[in-house]
Amino acid sequence: MKRKIDTDEGRYQYSKRLGIVDPVFANIRHMPGLKRFSHRGRTKVNTQWMMFCLVHNIGKLQKYGNWEQTPKH
Repeated sequence: MKRKIDTDEGRYQYSKRLGIVDPVFANIRHMPGLKRFSHRGRTKVNTQWMMFCLVHNIGKLQKYGNWEQTPKH
């Protein structure tokens, strides 16, 4: 990993990650309070994670989405 990041391309790609991915995980962890998963097993944890992601995405739609109906042609 260190060799990949130490290149110009690697630094550029890694710098984009900070503005794209990490804030989403921080928001999901902080806002609904996801400190630990409350279920055991891959299927149940995956389902719980998808539910948290769904809530996150619905919140984004509520805040930034265009709720006005577009006219049908």
